[in-house]
Amino acid sequence: MDLHIQGISKQYADVAALDAIDLDVAAGELVALLGPSGSGKTTLLRVIAGLLHPDSGRLLFGDDDATRLSLRERNVGFVFQHYALFKHMTVAENIAFGLRSRPRSKRPNKATIARRVDELLTLIQLPELGGRYPEQLSGGQKQRVALARALAIDPHVLLLDEPFGALDAKVRVELRRWLRRLHEQTGQTTLFVTHDQEEALELADRVVVLRDGRIEQVGTPDEIYRAPASAYVFDFIGRANAIEGRIDGDHFIAHDQPLRLGNGNADVTTGDARLYVRPHDLALVAPDEGWPARVIAAHRLADRLTLELQVDGQAKPLELDLSAAPDAELPAPGSTVGLKPLRYRIYAA
Repeated sequence: MDLHIQGISKQYADVAALDAIDLDVAAGELVALLGPSGSGKTTLLRVIAGLLHPDSGRLLFGDDDATRLSLRERNVGFVFQHYALFKHMTVAENIAFGLRSRPRSKRPNKATIARRVDELLTLIQLPELGGRYPEQLSGGQKQRVALARALAIDPHVLLLDEPFGALDAKVRVELRRWLRRLHEQTGQTTLFVTHDQEEALELADRVVVLRDGRIEQVGTPDEIYRAPASAYVFDFIGRANAIEGRIDGDHFIAHDQPLRLGNGNADVTTGDARLYVRPHDLALVAPDEGWPARVIAAHRLADRLTLELQVDGQAKPLELDLSAAPDAELPAPGSTVGLKPLRYRIYAA
């Protein structure tokens, strides 16, 4: 089902948790709400769920205005970070809970509920665990059960609030890839909240980057990563180096070294500016062919080498990533190299 968020605002005392949010989610889309703590992502998810009511704006499921409907009336599935499974119920009973809680007139019969539970246990790849209790499951299994319980009611929209936050790193990677496959099977309209950029870029069809209650950018993972709409998005998504300088004509100048600007890679035409570049988009050149930089440290991980470098006049060191053979000699700390950005973006300082 399509979801339409129109001018949604929510105020807490003097803080605007959401500030006139507009967002359309197509039926079957998997959308990530990404941002740091306090950006408004969880507040927006709870407004969609009906756990919070907005101060202004409208929320539509398809053509139906759901702004003032209760959580139950909205028929949404909600999955919490810490599972929120009922400890005294078996896995099967947890999954069936939403169906058994419906008013008698809308409640399926026992055979239909049992069939639906079996279908979902197979879907989440836990067909033999229906009789177990939550404390007998691993964290990843608990989260799968929580997802099955949310899906049992055939929700208009599935909402996931930091669904992998309580899991260790390896299980997180495995489970998010599983969730992507599950989404492709079900075609369920889904929004999930995360502060993990890698998680959002790997899982989502589209990513919504939030900042201080406003949408900073909406786009595909590739658009968000390769064409950030602002310095904030560039710096927040992935690793980034920021180099202070100024625009002078068709050059960016830092440390008295001019860099000729390419087409479309600067959002400012004159004055103080800041160049952002990914560590893997910096190249090593001779000191007189780029920005001179002093090597602070060099770190190797297998065939990857990370250099920590200090450019005169820059407040923070820069990082450079490159491939290196296992027996390649590391640049010595204190030595001087030249830096040249290959792909970059320039914004007003």
